[in-house]
Amino acid sequence: MDALDALRVGVARAGLGSIPVSRLRDVTDGQLRVGTLEKAGYTTVRQVVEVSPYELQLLPGIGARTAGQIHVAARQIERAAAEAASIRIDVERHDPPTTNLVIALHRLVSVGPDLPRAVEAARELDARLAPLLAAARPARSRWRMWFSLPERQRRAREAVSELAGVLEGAAATRLLLAQVTADLLRPAAGEFEAWADFESRSPEYFGLLAELAGEPVGTVQGLLPDDLAAKVGAQPLDDTHRRVSLRGYQAFGARFSLVQQRVIIGDEMGLGKSIEAIAALAHLRALGATHFLVACPTSVLINWIREIEARSTLRAVPLHGPDRLTAQEDWVRHGGVAVTTLDSLHRLQAETEIGMLVVDEAHYVKNPQTKRSKAVASWCARTERVLFLTGTPMENRVEEFRVLVSYLRPDLAAELRSSDIVAGARAFRKAVAPVYLRRNQEDVLTELPDRVEAEEWVEFSGADFEAYRQAVAAGNFMAMRRAAYAEPATSAKLKRLLELVEDAEANGLKVVVYSYFRPVLAAVRTALGGRAHGPIAGELAAARRQRVVDEFSAAKGHAVLLSQVQAGGVGLNLQAASVVILCEPQVKPSMETQAVGRAHRMGQVRKVQVHRLLTVDSVDQRMLDLLSRKSGLFDAYARRSDLAESAADAVDVSDQTLARLVVEEEQRRLMP
Repeated sequence: MDALDALRVGVARAGLGSIPVSRLRDVTDGQLRVGTLEKAGYTTVRQVVEVSPYELQLLPGIGARTAGQIHVAARQIERAAAEAASIRIDVERHDPPTTNLVIALHRLVSVGPDLPRAVEAARELDARLAPLLAAARPARSRWRMWFSLPERQRRAREAVSELAGVLEGAAATRLLLAQVTADLLRPAAGEFEAWADFESRSPEYFGLLAELAGEPVGTVQGLLPDDLAAKVGAQPLDDTHRRVSLRGYQAFGARFSLVQQRVIIGDEMGLGKSIEAIAALAHLRALGATHFLVACPTSVLINWIREIEARSTLRAVPLHGPDRLTAQEDWVRHGGVAVTTLDSLHRLQAETEIGMLVVDEAHYVKNPQTKRSKAVASWCARTERVLFLTGTPMENRVEEFRVLVSYLRPDLAAELRSSDIVAGARAFRKAVAPVYLRRNQEDVLTELPDRVEAEEWVEFSGADFEAYRQAVAAGNFMAMRRAAYAEPATSAKLKRLLELVEDAEANGLKVVVYSYFRPVLAAVRTALGGRAHGPIAGELAAARRQRVVDEFSAAKGHAVLLSQVQAGGVGLNLQAASVVILCEPQVKPSMETQAVGRAHRMGQVRKVQVHRLLTVDSVDQRMLDLLSRKSGLFDAYARRSDLAESAADAVDVSDQTLARLVVEEEQRRLMP
């Protein structure tokens, strides 16, 4: 909090430079005369704050009492500005106040989600131990017991016995406190370590920062009416089975789903809707629910498995692939979160009671005549709690929205009036407030930097996996890297890419797609029906390259630009793009950093979302493991500096070395 307050004061003081000194009269209801200050050259409140009352007293016509009043008034304005200051951690600015805050946050982030549980456990243990310790005080020595009254001796013996029972029954709590205390007492991280860790898991830092600094309630609750917002705010949220800290708006979303029971959360892409769903599932698990079901597109099934396992203690059970029936029996018997695809939901016949059904990318079931929509409707009818997730704004899709609401609240769907739609987004959201919550990035990520990153994990399709095996057998590293796109008709990566582009189109966002390989970009262009600018490639003349970028930037609303990562990473400004998709990981971390930097740069007015398409158990995963150590060096020694490009070669893994290591590992795994 000291580091946060210091940063707030700095932000506030900078803002005081634009506040005229005449505003000091407002603080004293017009009683303070500031004409003398203005004549002496004091034009802003900041100038007054930065001098002492004694210095003010030296001015002609200002006595000690007036100088004190002036200084107090200026400090009041400074405190108010500090309290209202929006704190940002900018990776481009490693100034001492920001660095101190990052180092302070690093200690708490390193402890992890056990910290709030440890604090609560310590409070409970203290409440039980304090009266017992007071009662047992005479038992600290024979001499004390000898001179205590008989009744006091009796109470002391009983208290000692109760203390032993409390400590014996608190073994798990003692272990938790010991672990957290050890983490908190570690020496503070150095500047390089703290900043590198911040960049690798910034959402955890910002979640904790939002918790400490507070968030504006109005942005958190979207456009819900005050009475419903108050009801949602009062809903408790158990974190026993949760392993992630929530930002204020995420906790509100989870509570909203619990209070209203059957809802749609339509937060803009990149805000962490899956985390809100997992928080709700973890809460219900703490209340005794044992079985949960997530239905999602095939392209995000692996992401859901990873998120559940990383963000909670819940079992994730994929009901997908050849072992689907065995997994289903295991889930029915032992519980957990079953994750299945929308297209295979109709095959799930379990009679198990479901604590909550989560339907991701719910706009995929907008057509009530399809098999997947009928399956969702059937499961909704038999499940008390249902949560739909979609990043597609529904304000201008009234018929689609009516379909989704009809699965949850048929009565509300029937009452939805066209006039609410015509009246605009605010009127629409108020009309559907009992079932629909949507927040935009600019509303709730005010203190975040302009970059939100996500890993999009998928599995190989059958044809792509066969192409991958052949490339591994041949020792062809480049063919291994592009094998996920070998059969565009069934490519899981390409399918996920199209979904991201579709979401961006629905939100009116421009997209730049990077790949090292021309054939991959050609496959993307074909899948998009040719409606893409570019591709920008190395052989494209500079003037022509700039015309492509200008046409992309000038396009109204949504547009897609294709570019080779080695060509688009140099000499281009792509501020128009707010979504970046990387088709595969790059051998050189610096190349990827430079490419993303074309969009995430000065002049960008929206948050930049960076999506990395990755295939599990493949060259992608091996490359990331091998590159993690080198990218750490890059962060520490070359990040954001004027020497970045020249230093990159010293810390990047060479193409040949990485290729050889990855090929050897994959050959051992797939061809023993």
